[in-house]
Amino acid sequence: MKTSQKGIQLILSFEGFSSKPYLDSAGIPTIGYGNTYYPGGKKVTMKDTAISKERGAELFSAVLPAYEKIVNQKIKISLSQNQFDALVSYAYNTGGSDTLFSLINKKADPKEIKKWITERYITAGGKVLNGLIRRRIAEANLFFS
Repeated sequence: MKTSQKGIQLILSFEGFSSKPYLDSAGIPTIGYGNTYYPGGKKVTMKDTAISKERGAELFSAVLPAYEKIVNQKIKISLSQNQFDALVSYAYNTGGSDTLFSLINKKADPKEIKKWITERYITAGGKVLNGLIRRRIAEANLFFS
């Protein structure tokens, strides 16, 4: 599966755009739409030059398939487009979760899946972040819509 426009908009709305490198809430150099690395695997550094929104969109489009691949490989059951989009957003932000993927594959109780999505990966640097709480809720809502 591929991420729909709705899924892309969800990711971009939470990532925002930065033309210059910055340290994300976990202290990782980031640029563009939440990119921590460039195509080919080179990591973003704080010394990197500024990029345009167009270049940011190119970077996003180049790395998004890696997160789609994670979801496509880890999920063994059929997903709706909304479920796929929610999981790609989750993976784009967290790298994915084998526990979450396992819950989905074994068709766990929806309440258990929703609890996992909304209560995990909501911290950075040891602090609970409201932006991550909002993102996890949006992903859960999309997954179950």
